[in-house]
Amino acid sequence: MQQKPILLAPLDPVHDIGLKIMKRSLDEAGFETILLPPDYKAGEIINTAMGNDVDTILISRTLGYGVADLLANFVDLAEAAGIRDKVKLAIGGMAVRPELAAELGFDAGFGPGTKPEELLAFIENKEYVPDKSSAVKEKSNLTEGYTYQYKHQGMERMLDQIVDSIMNWAEGKTSPAVKRAAIREKMLINQGEAENLELLSQYLGYSDEMVQDFYNDRKIPDKCRPLGQDEIDSLERYVEATKERMSAQKLQHVKDNPVVFIQYGTGCPFMDIAHIKTSEAWGADGAVHFDPSWAARTEGFLSGYLTHEQDGSIITLENLAQTKKHLQPSTIWQVRAHRGLNTPETVLLAGHLGADMTKINIVYGSLGAGTDPERMTVDAIAAIKYAAKFGMPFDIVTNEELCGVPAHKAFAGMLIVNHLARRLGASTVLQPLFCYSPEMMINGGMDDNYIDFNAAKIMALRQVIDAPIWPGAPIGFLTQDEDRVQSAMTTALHASLAASLNVDAISIASSDEAYSGGPIIASSRIDTLRATKEAFRFFGSAGIQPTVKAEEMVSTLVSGIEQVLQNVLDKGCFVQALYDGILGSKEDGAYPGRSGRGTITIE
Repeated sequence: MQQKPILLAPLDPVHDIGLKIMKRSLDEAGFETILLPPDYKAGEIINTAMGNDVDTILISRTLGYGVADLLANFVDLAEAAGIRDKVKLAIGGMAVRPELAAELGFDAGFGPGTKPEELLAFIENKEYVPDKSSAVKEKSNLTEGYTYQYKHQGMERMLDQIVDSIMNWAEGKTSPAVKRAAIREKMLINQGEAENLELLSQYLGYSDEMVQDFYNDRKIPDKCRPLGQDEIDSLERYVEATKERMSAQKLQHVKDNPVVFIQYGTGCPFMDIAHIKTSEAWGADGAVHFDPSWAARTEGFLSGYLTHEQDGSIITLENLAQTKKHLQPSTIWQVRAHRGLNTPETVLLAGHLGADMTKINIVYGSLGAGTDPERMTVDAIAAIKYAAKFGMPFDIVTNEELCGVPAHKAFAGMLIVNHLARRLGASTVLQPLFCYSPEMMINGGMDDNYIDFNAAKIMALRQVIDAPIWPGAPIGFLTQDEDRVQSAMTTALHASLAASLNVDAISIASSDEAYSGGPIIASSRIDTLRATKEAFRFFGSAGIQPTVKAEEMVSTLVSGIEQVLQNVLDKGCFVQALYDGILGSKEDGAYPGRSGRGTITIE
């Protein structure tokens, strides 16, 4: 233990907070400390050091014009006084870096975020070994602890009848997607080249011409190209170099803060992984794979490492495997499969590669994403069975976001899919929209604040069922504008509300992705992640309080959900209810999709 005292001196007119914090830690560690007041001259500090026989002087200074000369002169004065060889000198403060401290003649420099342990190691002439145990992240299980029991018995009875009807309607029905998934399942298991060629031939029999041309003639679709081996090798080197210097942050300030997902789908697997690694480093807990819109309307998947110039990233076994390979162990990986003609196969591939979650919703896929309701229902049932087989939960996104379907209709559809999933042995997460809702834009229900209606959605769902909730798609969607500060702030405010409501997870968009169809840059992702972290830190265990109006909205939502379920029951057929607008009408902006229409057959 060092016997000589440590001198802490703010070579600054006012700033000494950092030294006071460090003094407390040094005192607790058993050191004798002397703290000088601000605005001491360099000579006064040196004289105090000599008079008290200290062997360490800790200087605090805010950098600014002329400060470098001031600090260098302090070192010169210590040398002239004959104590430089006997006393260790360190400088701390905003913008201080070890390189700058060394250049000015100090033995060490400590900038923002310095931990007391780092300073103690310097004083005791020990190597500082950061304790990374607090930064170790564990992968969250969003469904853990939920019973999925209904608190609204009347709705449960109606949902039982609706799901009975769905299962009876779907009995014996199949689709090209269901058949492709069954063939793909065999291909994933089989190792024989000749048999796989035969299986591929069968697969192509249920695929579109574009997919057939790709395999038969190696014709690459427009605006697509395969990645070269040099690019794959470069990616490997990039990820290894990134891992070596990466220390992942944690966004959550208190235990109950929700886990945070980012979305990726740049079109390029290399760029996707770069965005994921950046987001992981800044605290993201999960990543959601977005597939291209054109792929959702195409029968069959391509293969290989493919990049393209359009929205979303191409789903191939190889592209997905490459992404999975480079994720941190704690990152929750979701491959969404809720909207197109490859839904069962997407879930199969995701489960086979070890994805943690997928995304399936018959109602959204049918009324907001362009797939025929009959086809979407058959495909979703097969997909849900795969999700159950792999023990892979899926979220059920609502179709409020793009068309303005009222929340009570969207929630009724979400609950139907949830009940169907539970019947088939799968676990689910409810994903309501959390933003300046299109429904409320139209009727003015959010003129006073953005809190009440978003809070009412969560409160209403909790009145109905004990299930995990993950607001997103993403939070703040449609609330942001093109100003990056505003967008990051809007996300942070919605994140704070989500934390106040104790939801399980949130999805966030980067501050440019939130409003733009253009490039998504890393700095914009960091904007939003940092804003979310700051919001969690600001509120901690405190929260946001909705007004009494939220309770009125809850009552309206719950009764509205109940009425929609009754309307579906009265229709007698869930699929027909989709066509007839019961779960979202043309007036709401919801239209039954056309992709895959007429492709359902009887086995």
